[in-house]
Amino acid sequence: MSVSMFEYGLFGRLRQNAGQDWQHYVSHPFLQQLGAGTLPEVAFRRYLTQDYLFLVHFARAYALLATKFHTLPEIRAAVGSLNHIVAELPLHVGYCAGWGLNEEQMAGESEAFETINYTRYVLDVGHAGDALELLVALLPCVAGYAEVGLRLLSDPATVMKNNPYASWMQNYSDPVYLNGVKTAIEMLDRVGQERGASTRFARLSEIFTTATRLESAFWQMGLNAAEKSENIW
Repeated sequence: MSVSMFEYGLFGRLRQNAGQDWQHYVSHPFLQQLGAGTLPEVAFRRYLTQDYLFLVHFARAYALLATKFHTLPEIRAAVGSLNHIVAELPLHVGYCAGWGLNEEQMAGESEAFETINYTRYVLDVGHAGDALELLVALLPCVAGYAEVGLRLLSDPATVMKNNPYASWMQNYSDPVYLNGVKTAIEMLDRVGQERGASTRFARLSEIFTTATRLESAFWQMGLNAAEKSENIW
């Protein structure tokens, strides 16, 4: 699969309308340094810890999504995504252990403002809106990481040999992950057709672009941690 998979349907329209905000998200300096293998380890550890906390709230958002649906196939799809995140958490914890982080440490860490801003925004959209609006708030993360993985692996500037972040990049370009993203994009299209996305596009675009900006802030949080560490020394 290539990045062209993200250019069609409702997701493609939302992505295009996000413009430079989307491009900044999927090509952020955090990712450029990660691809080059030059990202400071303190930045990545900060990201990993906050990503663990983020995933907990992401699971809550998918649990909320299940309550927004009215048919069993839709509910099963939302619960399937929830179960995938819950099953992914031990894998995330195992990966983090290789970076000297255990689950107790991460669970006890204070949430960064960037984590709070992003996760509570998604949950607020879900509580105030319907299933379509919540899906739109969730998709920048779900599909964005797939685009990031594919972009990095296809970029000539990306270094894989002896890059400590190589396995992270490969994880988000893995065919299993990409198939899950394809399913999520198709769900968005289907729900959008059923719930009048064309007449609600302005509001949906606002939600999508806001979530995209919050994703960029999440990357920046890691770089800020590295800068702070340098200033201390």
